[in-house]
Amino acid sequence: MPIIYLSPSTQEANMYVNGGSEEEWMNRLADAMVPYLNASGIQYSRNTPDMNAVSSIRASNAGTYDLHLALHSNASAPSNYGKTRGIIVFYYPGSSKGKRAAEIMADNLKAIYPLPNRVRAEATTSIGEVRQPRAPSVFIELGYHDNEDDATWIKNNLNQIARTIVLALTEYFGIPFLGPTTPRQGVVDVDWGYLNIRSRPSTSAPVIAKAYDGTRLTILNQWQGWYLVSFDGAEGYANSDFITLL
Repeated sequence: MPIIYLSPSTQEANMYVNGGSEEEWMNRLADAMVPYLNASGIQYSRNTPDMNAVSSIRASNAGTYDLHLALHSNASAPSNYGKTRGIIVFYYPGSSKGKRAAEIMADNLKAIYPLPNRVRAEATTSIGEVRQPRAPSVFIELGYHDNEDDATWIKNNLNQIARTIVLALTEYFGIPFLGPTTPRQGVVDVDWGYLNIRSRPSTSAPVIAKAYDGTRLTILNQWQGWYLVSFDGAEGYANSDFITLL
């Protein structure tokens, strides 16, 4: 299953025109994403507010991640304060995976942002969190926090934005988008040795673990005839026909 490095802004000095900071609201957005990430089987590591861009990049590069996702809001130049709106999803020009992730993210955000023609994916080499991570990187500038309409939109739509970002991630990774649900317990029930746990709900997907007959599993979610399960530190999909609910 995919794993991302989630990097909400640590810029506490960037204040929203209607209260709070960029750090506060992007961390609230990351908090709102967590239930959707867990429900869809996307694992993550996350920076902390006491970090900065340099230490966030260092932590990302110390691990093995499928995507580095930075959450920010933008600010206008002083001469244009409060007048600019829009969402920019940045990626590194040399990264085909980063470009694809950014374009998927921008397309999904167009569906919920009030001015969809002002949402775009754009290449850049000037942002450290785009240029320096080892993993493909996407850096979202989610509206302008000096614009009252954008700042209000962010604050009033955190859950919808979180859901949309995770929906885009599942599209990028090629896995189902699943809503939060209550985990259940189950046991493997096969007439042969073990049940394959796969990276996606398909018999052609790579096997990431093997659960032997009688093994207890935590069932995190369900998609068609597959369970998303947690087993021995791994998460993946197993055929629901061979798991008995407890």
